[in-house]
Amino acid sequence: METTLIYKDGSSNKFWKINVSGKSYSITYGKIGTVGAVKVKSFDSEEACQKDADKLIKSKMKKGYTPANAVDQVMKEGSMTEIVFWEMLKTAKQKGEDTEEQIEWMVSHLSKKPVKDIVIFDYFFNQNYLKSYTSDLWAAAYIIMGGASDDSFDYFRAWLLFQGKEIYDEVINDPEKIIPHLKVLEDEEDVPQLEDLLSAASIAYEEKTGLNYDEYFDLYVKLTGDETIPPDIEFDWDEEDVDGLKKKFPTLWEKYGDNPLEY
Repeated sequence: METTLIYKDGSSNKFWKINVSGKSYSITYGKIGTVGAVKVKSFDSEEACQKDADKLIKSKMKKGYTPANAVDQVMKEGSMTEIVFWEMLKTAKQKGEDTEEQIEWMVSHLSKKPVKDIVIFDYFFNQNYLKSYTSDLWAAAYIIMGGASDDSFDYFRAWLLFQGKEIYDEVINDPEKIIPHLKVLEDEEDVPQLEDLLSAASIAYEEKTGLNYDEYFDLYVKLTGDETIPPDIEFDWDEEDVDGLKKKFPTLWEKYGDNPLEY
């Protein structure tokens, strides 16, 4: 259930929208024509949630709020699109001498955006990030780094995504295409991992609102409906089967099999 109310008088021109879904609701509010601020509240039952929502609607209407017309352009849509998401990654890579400075810039830049844009940025990240959760790419990461735990593979995939859409898609389709993009890391004796990118959006949210990760996650799920859990991978390789790995990715094995990138 969604209800949008507006309030107009000589000095005010604002909206208030509540969206009830199951045991929680989200409220978006602000000046008409803006994206507005967002907050979420959860309850133990759907009945308690609906009761509280009805109470809030009645309270707002007593204060002079009236239902918005369906044709009214009450809220401005957020500016975050998938194109903007990839452009932000590209820009971030130009904003520092190393990934630490680049992620710091991204967090700072995101924290200045509306909360909804922060959440949608994270949504695009997660949807694209999930594409790289494959047996083939895990095998490639294992060869390149001489091993790849669950966490290590997560950080590897984040690093790969940070290289940009074209490289990301290319390497997912053919992991051996990653080799030219590892040259800088070889020279710096570094590894292809970027843990900090995984939490960039939630840290930006915390900087903007002062609220913690649990509150951010509740808002994220409420606004996007995304509770995606990576599926179980059916591995077609075995870490102890050296011949199998050599056969699977011969070029990667020739370059990194006996000389992996390690800390």
